[in-house]
Amino acid sequence: MAVTYQLIKRCSKTGARVGKLHTPHGTVDTPVFMPVGTQGTVKAMTPEELEALGIQIVLSNTYHLYLRPGHQVVEEAGGLHKFMNWKHPILTDSGGFQIFSMGNLRKLTEEGALFRSHIDGSEHFLSPELAIEIQNSLGSDIAMVLDECPPYPCDYEYLKESLERNNRWAERCIKAHKRKDQALFAIIQGGVYGDLRRESGEALLKMDFPGYALGGLSVGEPKGLMYEVLEHTVPFLPQDKPRYLMGVGTADCLVEGMARGIDMFDCVMPTRIARNGRVMTREGYLTVRNAEYARDHTPLEEDCSCYTCRNYTRAYIRHLIKAGEILGLRLTTLHNLHYLNTLMFQAREAIMEDRFDKFKERFFSYYK
Repeated sequence: MAVTYQLIKRCSKTGARVGKLHTPHGTVDTPVFMPVGTQGTVKAMTPEELEALGIQIVLSNTYHLYLRPGHQVVEEAGGLHKFMNWKHPILTDSGGFQIFSMGNLRKLTEEGALFRSHIDGSEHFLSPELAIEIQNSLGSDIAMVLDECPPYPCDYEYLKESLERNNRWAERCIKAHKRKDQALFAIIQGGVYGDLRRESGEALLKMDFPGYALGGLSVGEPKGLMYEVLEHTVPFLPQDKPRYLMGVGTADCLVEGMARGIDMFDCVMPTRIARNGRVMTREGYLTVRNAEYARDHTPLEEDCSCYTCRNYTRAYIRHLIKAGEILGLRLTTLHNLHYLNTLMFQAREAIMEDRFDKFKERFFSYYK
């Protein structure tokens, strides 16, 4: 099996757990946050800078790389690892989320999704088979099945029909998947309905995937509802396989997700808000581009050990951002990735020492 999960430690008072995800390009300590490199790059960062931050795995996007430069180009270069000069594990999503978020720019059928490119308006058809072909060409360590990601709120009957079609697509993805050095993960859907989540999960568990993701969350539903879905769904997932919560990257949701047994997270949010001059701190968010920081000669966060906070001030970073200098966005991005990577490292330490409940309590005593 290309990718395996090794459970190391479970917290006795919560569902949090530490494990090791073994892949062809190295072992990942979990729980882990995966920065998103949509087009084969984590925006504003070099691979060497990601390595220096301790980033273990990144996510890239099938839809974007299919449209530009084309998966054949990446394959000719020796695969995505060589193309983007990243020596560590890569997970690729299937492109389903991007296509199904297009609304009137796409048409869904049993065979797949007809959509128009956001780049030039050209028409394309993405089937489960093509989604797997693209990811096989990219050569990621972990590929995802093609699924529909319904919006919130969504009609119960539509969700049921959608997950049944997703399950049929998952079977087609298994048949199309060719690479023995790449794992294929399933995606459990069902909206905020516990019975539909179980129905989706039970069907996919019978197919015996090496990992299971929870999709269709963090799409507008209240956070409390998302946590309820995790509490309904995670308990029936296998203990010896990784659990991946897709599209979640706020610190509070990461802590709550870990407490409920999630191993893997990804989100564009930390790097996206950084480019808008917003940074993450243990007390919440700080918008450094605001006028109140024009003469603030302190770091973004006093006790932060990241390169940005050790060398630059809020006033200087605000100046760079207001002046349109690229360095400002690089410094805020670096800080946000350092913040989340440190949070996950500290969480793993707390789980290993069986004090994750105290870790969570302390986190929320600061976080607003």
